[in-house]
This record gives sequence, C-alpha cells and structure tokens, in this order.
Amino acid sequence: MPQPTGKVTRSGAGTFELELTRTFDAPAADVWASLTDPERTAEWIGPWRGRPGTGSTVELRMSFEEGADWSAVRIDECNPTHLLRVTASGAGQGEEWLLETRLEENDGQTVLTFVHFLDDVATAEMSGPGWEHYLDLLVASRAGVPRPEWDDYFPAQLEYYSEQVRRASAG
Repeated sequence: MPQPTGKVTRSGAGTFELELTRTFDAPAADVWASLTDPERTAEWIGPWRGRPGTGSTVELRMSFEEGADWSAVRIDECNPTHLLRVTASGAGQGEEWLLETRLEENDGQTVLTFVHFLDDVATAEMSGPGWEHYLDLLVASRAGVPRPEWDDYFPAQLEYYSEQVRRASAG
C-alpha cells in the first residue's frame, strides 16, 4: 500500500493548502514535459486540448476518473520548467480549484511540489488521496512501471487526510 505524503496547512485567514512532493532523477525540463506535453499527460492524468499560454484556457479530461468529461483549465501563470499555476473548473461538483506545480532542479534531480489551495479544508479529505494517486501515476508513467490502483488510495488514505484536516483546522 502506498503511504500518504501530503500535508495540509493553514495558509491564511480561512484558507488552507494541501501540499505533496515527488522527486525525480531527471532534469526539470523533462519533468516539465510530463506536465505539459499532451501526449505525456495522457499517460498519467489525461489528455488536454487547446492553445496553452498564460491567460489561456485549455480543456483537460482526467482519464482515470469514471465518466470524466472535458473540464476547463485556465492557465493563470506559466514559467516553463519552474511554475505552472492553473484554475480548474468543474472539479469536485462545480468548484474551481486553484492548483500550482513548482519544479526545482538540483544536481540532476527535480523536486516537484504540488499545491492545491483550499477554501474549504474538508476538501483535502477527498482530494488528498486523489492527488496522491495522480502523482504516483505520474511517477509510474515516467518509470514505465504498472499504474497504481485507485483502491490502494481510497479509502485507505482517508484516515490520514482526516487527521491532517483536524490538525490544520485546530492550528
């Protein structure tokens, strides 16, 4: 069973962040391509279509969600090989999700930091296991190993994320 790694923290008055990291033995440019090239994103999160660029909106279909349709994803900030900040519409029952991915390369390794900015901290209980799964799908797609199974994440990681939410709410 995969171990959960995400952390939920209070980031401001009534706002929270869910942060997860993964480390790759690869240059940032290669990891960036896994995040932005539609052929490569199709291998772990799903295909996207449209014209990319800061201020643009593309459509993403999360392939590993049952019955998933195309969702609008606005590119709020794009600094190639370093930062991608998007607002995903239609995620989680019509909500908008602000998501950020940062890459930092050091000595041939790249650390990917993924942040889901939360207005409602309880969202982390359900989205935490989902983002763990998707980031592990990214790891598997890059390593050429079998995809992890959703059932190994949910409900298995629900208690961990419920505790993260309790701590962030209290502190």
